[in-house]
Amino acid sequence: MDKKNAMRAGAVAAGTTLMMLLMSSPALALTRDDGDDPGTGLSVIDTLGLFVLAPLVLFGVIAGLVMVLDKSKKQV
Repeated sequence: MDKKNAMRAGAVAAGTTLMMLLMSSPALALTRDDGDDPGTGLSVIDTLGLFVLAPLVLFGVIAGLVMVLDKSKKQV
């Protein structure tokens, strides 16, 4: 009986997800709006620096500060 309910729940979830995807409309990002003034695009180097390098550096700085400022006693 438990397996039957799990299958039913999975089918309902999959059906709901499929219907939501089919009923959603596209974003229409190619249509320009009034007052729309897009800037220049990012180069590949700018994109990698902004979305890959900057988060890694920020993570390293935060992790380093946590390790340096750790006040707990070392267990031997």
